[in-house]
Amino acid sequence: METLKIATFNINGIRSRLPALLEWLARETPDVVCLQELKAPDAAFPAEAIRAAGYGAIWQGQASWNGVAILARGMEPLEIRRGLPGGEGDTHSRYLEAAAHGVIVGCLYLPNGNPQPGPKFDYKLAWFERLIEHAAGLYASGHPVVLAGDYNVVPTDEDIYNPRSWQKDALLQPESRACYARLLEQGWTDALRARHPDARLYTFWDYFRQHWQKDSGLRIDHLLLSADLAPRLRDAGVDRWVRDLPHASDHAPTWILLDQATEAQPAPRRKTPAKRPRKQPGDAAEG
Repeated sequence: METLKIATFNINGIRSRLPALLEWLARETPDVVCLQELKAPDAAFPAEAIRAAGYGAIWQGQASWNGVAILARGMEPLEIRRGLPGGEGDTHSRYLEAAAHGVIVGCLYLPNGNPQPGPKFDYKLAWFERLIEHAAGLYASGHPVVLAGDYNVVPTDEDIYNPRSWQKDALLQPESRACYARLLEQGWTDALRARHPDARLYTFWDYFRQHWQKDSGLRIDHLLLSADLAPRLRDAGVDRWVRDLPHASDHAPTWILLDQATEAQPAPRRKTPAKRPRKQPGDAAEG
């Protein structure tokens, strides 16, 4: 059966990490890619290089900060919306939604929230509430949906190398984890955890204290699946080799492999023999 590979990657600056992105696209050939932290205005997005690599793209950039994009191999993503509902006055480029390869993809970059407590953490929680409300509508729609991105949430202590030194960080706060849990309670499947329920899997290693070299990581990049996609999950993983490249992002691409949907074929109609008319006297003999 054919498969569909969907990935999320916080690239942490698309202009400086473009060679790594192109190398990864060529080697892993994902079908749909969600990028976060472009850190570039719209005009600086490397559309031509990405198109030359075989991908169509839509993006919402922002100078120096934030920025999200959706790439689709061999096609142009069909944009559905940019920005979450209820964001009047919110100038952050953090959410982009499109249809590609038969799936609706929501690409998100949830606020970090540090330092907490404070206005940045309040903004994180308020943005999370908007996401939860929008996600409920997507889930109820019945469409195949993947919500992929950097959630800036470590769901449990099993998703971090050691929670002790991060206890005051916004990524581990009870309020952040409660929002993520409420999202899952809508019915979404955390694909990486569903595929690897007991594994220590990380998607982010910061640049300090040799955390990459010591594998002192966090799992904060997630792909959530709607009800009809969860049974199609074949595999999920993290392309750790990208984190080991020169001048790498502090995140590694995280991906899922889905079985392609097969259209239901109509049941064949049972053929019933037509009734032959009773021969009447004088009818011609059958040939």
